[in-house]
Amino acid sequence: MKPTKTLHDLGQSIWLDNITRELLNSGTLQRYINELSVTGLTSNPTIFDQAIRNSSTYDEDISRKASSAKSGEDLFFDLAFADLTRAADLFRPIFDRTDGTDGWVSLEVSPLLAHDTNKTLAATQDLHRRGGKPNLFIKIPGTPEGLPAIEAAIFAGVPVNVTLLFSREQYIAAAEAYLRGVERRIEAGLNPAVASVASLFISRWDVAISGKVPGELTNRLGIAIGQRTYKAYRELLNSARFQRAANAGARTQRLLWASTGTKDPKASDILYVKAFASPFTINTMPEGTLKAFADHGEVGDMLAPDGGDCEKVLDSFTKAGIDVDALASRLQDEGAASFAKSWKSLMSCIDSKSTAISKAG
Repeated sequence: MKPTKTLHDLGQSIWLDNITRELLNSGTLQRYINELSVTGLTSNPTIFDQAIRNSSTYDEDISRKASSAKSGEDLFFDLAFADLTRAADLFRPIFDRTDGTDGWVSLEVSPLLAHDTNKTLAATQDLHRRGGKPNLFIKIPGTPEGLPAIEAAIFAGVPVNVTLLFSREQYIAAAEAYLRGVERRIEAGLNPAVASVASLFISRWDVAISGKVPGELTNRLGIAIGQRTYKAYRELLNSARFQRAANAGARTQRLLWASTGTKDPKASDILYVKAFASPFTINTMPEGTLKAFADHGEVGDMLAPDGGDCEKVLDSFTKAGIDVDALASRLQDEGAASFAKSWKSLMSCIDSKSTAISKAG
């Protein structure tokens, strides 16, 4: 049995953190579904920037749609929907079989809106309407300004993937925003079964402190943060508040492990997959990490519901001079800025291709 199948059978969903037209056209995504137990897909502005910049397969669509698009952003979403609706159709049998628990694809609102609540909400509702697929998550950042938009989107019945979460506290804030939206639906007599996932970013922690801590702490901070957050997740599932909502028909906002590709060339290329094996969670993996785990992965102990030794490890980082709370805020700000930079690059790429194709025509 492939390691990916073993992990799936233990109760963790494996999603691919990538989307390109070549993945779709070549049948590779379908093969990953059939052979590597992939049951969903995530995307972000950086992924789309690289996909469109490094391929000519989008040029025909750009040529055909450029004249009618209202803006470069509008044209981008046309291109993204063309890919994501195809991917959503591939995952639809999984979505139907699991009654909407699995089989999702994700599209992010413009990261330029990360600190604007009202515009984020408006964009979320517009993208949900344009996507027209029941298994399409709209990604909203879990920034302070994003939290009210998450609550309002859930109340409006829009499935949300909360992105750019880096700590237990940021996760809890996002989970509470989700629950508030659900509770408002219950109070209003609406169906509370609106799906959501909360995406905790892992590897960026270890990149941020590389070379700044004793050797024995290398590549341990991201895992400790994940353990601490997993404990909070399990406690929330056991809470009276969530169970009241679940009794009224609410779904669980599953915890998703994001940024799980190993950045340290000296570390195992499956470090964060092995560390975060845990039931009723999702691991969205870069393509290289997925293939590495399928090739030589191993599944050890499941993540401890009580967080294991995370607090002891985090105390060691505090003693080494790492302010975890301050770093979490910085990582979220930097993550938002990084996606905004990729977004601007993406818009520039689309504009350049549109101009070049127009001149060639």
